[in-house]
Amino acid sequence: MGYLIATTNMKGGVGKTTLTVNMAACLAKEHRQRVLVVDLDPQVSATLSLMSPTDFAKIRKDKGTLKHLLQKAITGDLDHSPVQEIIRPYGGNLQGIDVLPGDIDLYNDFLVSEVLYRKAIRNPERNFEGVWNTFEDSLMRGILKPVVDHYDFILLDCAPSYNLVTRSSLVCSDFYLIPAKPEPLSYIGMQLLERQVKKLIEIHQIEKKVQTQLIGIVFTMSRSILAGRYYKQVMKRVRQEFNEAQIFKTSIPMDVSVSRAVDSFKPVVLSDPNSSGSKAFRAVTEELLQKLQTLTPAARSVRLSKLD
Repeated sequence: MGYLIATTNMKGGVGKTTLTVNMAACLAKEHRQRVLVVDLDPQVSATLSLMSPTDFAKIRKDKGTLKHLLQKAITGDLDHSPVQEIIRPYGGNLQGIDVLPGDIDLYNDFLVSEVLYRKAIRNPERNFEGVWNTFEDSLMRGILKPVVDHYDFILLDCAPSYNLVTRSSLVCSDFYLIPAKPEPLSYIGMQLLERQVKKLIEIHQIEKKVQTQLIGIVFTMSRSILAGRYYKQVMKRVRQEFNEAQIFKTSIPMDVSVSRAVDSFKPVVLSDPNSSGSKAFRAVTEELLQKLQTLTPAARSVRLSKLD
């Protein structure tokens, strides 16, 4: 079973998707890992970073996006729409990266409420909260279960909000990774996320041997601010909240090549491998692999398949 890692932050505009797709490209190209990128953000940035808008429009017209899997999962008809039929190979034209395309309209809140309400009233205890928690626990778990053994890494690019799909993705993930800008608002986003994840673990994972863990924080979009007093103040706050081992040594610099890569529908590590951004993404990926290697053999042996 591969690692499931959710990239998430409560604040948008922190380079979350760019980090996800470039790590995916590094893992596939440099380390020969089989990677699935799951686009959970209605902005579909991860999808459009790995395929052209024309290809995406055709896939969406053919009902080949995550939206239709979520709808099947909500109505209890997921067995008739297997995830393998939705996954697209050769993300960014690179062998080793598959994409589960997102959608601008991932799921219908009213449909979720209606289905769960009906389940709750059929329950003798009429416990809507319990029905909701069970559904939240199983939603992304059920979608990914058929393919989890096919990949070394499944990277879930979460939306910058604490919605149903984000929570369900965090529950089924082994780790979550926080991209952040070196600024106070991004730090606040990290604090909010940590508090919410702790509550989530208490609800869903309190009796499990292995719980979703923070694998680390990656600072992105860094300028010369890294050497300034302002950055040091932010980092002081971060170190008060998190330990040093949770902060990646490599930060991602501001690099115009990263923005230009969007026009090629490829991550920058593929479109401009010698750029400063590409070098940083490769270093971050190396750090990620090193952090995973620090898991003790005992921890690995008791690591549960969260999709069972």
